[in-house]
Amino acid sequence: MMKQIGALLGASPGAPGRGRRASDPVRRGSRLAGTCEGAWWRPTPRAEVRRVLLAAKRYELAGRQAGRRRGPLGHVALEVLELLANLVSHRSGRLEPSYAYLMRTLRRSKDAVHQALVALREHGFLDWLRRHEKVEVLEDAPGPRVRQVSNAYRLSLPARAAQLLGHWLSSSPPLPDDMAQEREDRAAWLREHKAALPLSELSLVEVEDDRLARVLGELGRAVEARARVARGQSRGDEACS
Repeated sequence: MMKQIGALLGASPGAPGRGRRASDPVRRGSRLAGTCEGAWWRPTPRAEVRRVLLAAKRYELAGRQAGRRRGPLGHVALEVLELLANLVSHRSGRLEPSYAYLMRTLRRSKDAVHQALVALREHGFLDWLRRHEKVEVLEDAPGPRVRQVSNAYRLSLPARAAQLLGHWLSSSPPLPDDMAQEREDRAAWLREHKAALPLSELSLVEVEDDRLARVLGELGRAVEARARVARGQSRGDEACS
């Protein structure tokens, strides 16, 4: 009787059935690779990728609270985003690195990479589709019929971060009046924020090129150090007079 019931359900007790089984190592919401990415990925011009990176850096800096070393994203998330920006296909938007590749390239743990990806997604800079693929096995062979493969990722620019870009959005459609006012208020706040930044951090906001920003940051730190020494000597001279 049990065999007859199993046959009606497409599988007999004690023998693997056709297709996916409950024990198959596939995460919930996964889609079959090769059937979903066409509508998911979109062309991502180089200029758009640069805007996303710059907006993320300014968003991180603007959201960092006083006395804190990191903002809402964190430096690992910025590392992950920069790597993804270098991997994405500008023509098709194809972006599908594995966790192993991200961990190996960035020399970060799986937990650090996972938390960085989650932060980027929560703040609107990244989204992804989980995917799986079929595994060819013999009819009666044990083991799963499907397996998890790398996610399909897509970069995006959240509106609240885009407002920090200023003239970089000049090619975008006009904003509604309420958003335009909010953008002006944000720009005024950003000017005040930049005016209060030390020279070592100002380049992170003003300079798009990462290498140049790091060089200018080092130069800013050197200038600040010399200024501190000069102030110390000045106070010493005043004490001696």
